[in-house]
Amino acid sequence: MSSPRRGDSHEPAAESSSDDEADYSGGRLLAQADPSKALPTSSKARAKCRIAVLEDELETMKQERRGKQRKTTFYVAQGRAIRRLVVLYHSLEDLIAENDRRYEFHASVESTTEQDRLQRGYIELARVLPWMHGKLGELDQEDSEDMLKKARTRGDDTSSLKELVAAWVNQEFCPSPLIKPNEKHSRGFTSDICGKLLCPAEWDWEKSSVKAGIRDRTSEYIVSENSWPLLVYEGYKCNPDDLEEGFLKSKLLVLAFKAIFTSPSSAREAEGDGDGADILENNRRARRRSEQTKVKTCVASIINMRKVTPRAIAYVVCQVRFALSSVSSWRTVDGDFDYEVFWNNTVDFFEDAPGPATRRKVDKLLEWWTRKIFGTSHCEDLTPDVVSQMSVNALAEQRKKLEDAVFDSD
Repeated sequence: MSSPRRGDSHEPAAESSSDDEADYSGGRLLAQADPSKALPTSSKARAKCRIAVLEDELETMKQERRGKQRKTTFYVAQGRAIRRLVVLYHSLEDLIAENDRRYEFHASVESTTEQDRLQRGYIELARVLPWMHGKLGELDQEDSEDMLKKARTRGDDTSSLKELVAAWVNQEFCPSPLIKPNEKHSRGFTSDICGKLLCPAEWDWEKSSVKAGIRDRTSEYIVSENSWPLLVYEGYKCNPDDLEEGFLKSKLLVLAFKAIFTSPSSAREAEGDGDGADILENNRRARRRSEQTKVKTCVASIINMRKVTPRAIAYVVCQVRFALSSVSSWRTVDGDFDYEVFWNNTVDFFEDAPGPATRRKVDKLLEWWTRKIFGTSHCEDLTPDVVSQMSVNALAEQRKKLEDAVFDSD
């Protein structure tokens, strides 16, 4: 047996390369490839591809979840305006159904007072939240139901006003004992001051017989939604010969409206009625506010509210009336008093005026409210016709006429 030569090796031949070391150099491998079979690939490359696919799927899921969260947040934030500005008791489905009914039957449809109120509510919904009217026509049934469910969110105005109204009453009337901010058992007709504010306008709370009759709930003194309480009147007193004098102009209502729609802190601002002193004071307060830390966006800003509306006032009236009562949790009926009918009565005062004379008085009252809450800006009322009569355009027109006259004389 011959001895091994120099350079020969007794080590076994190297094993074939693993798929991590597959030959990708081209020609030879591709020439021998079986078209019915896959080419060898690297396990690391395959793993990287799978990881990349999973990461893409995960990012897509995160984006979908963020999109759903943004939708939910948007629907909830916008939906809080519905109870405050559109309808307090009926559901959105009721408003939509009434609008659909009228659309299907066109001019031939007959309607009741309640149905008319629902339709006005749908029109107000489309005005306050125009995006919702469009969405209802675009979304399928499941997505529409999901949107409406999220938009049913209620605010916490009842809880916050319980303390705020107590503070305002204590500050203005200094009752003895003071109204406790965190409990309601001592409010209602048990309290002299709350009783006065809740007392129907047609009765004199200062008479002992009236107090006793209301507190004992006799048949002669039934407190129901058919009477306007003194809390809605300016100065908390009314003129029996003109029940519209000072109606819905009370300080409590203005304070509560500001607390709900602008901010609780804005309820501490000066309460002018538009004279020069009020403008100066409001400017000073606005300057102080601008120097303070910015707070969360108020309801009015979220929904771009620039004017006070009838249904917003009706909502505030119900909330203040409830805050003064002794009932601890919100309910539709309090004894003989029905809040749903009371809300309807307030809305109908504005929306169901019997003629043009009362309509003008309603418009004037709404202007008063808008001035109280949002100031004296009337930019939205500057229509082209109004602007055409103002001095800038008037001067331009006079100059034009001058040039025309000179041209004609030449």
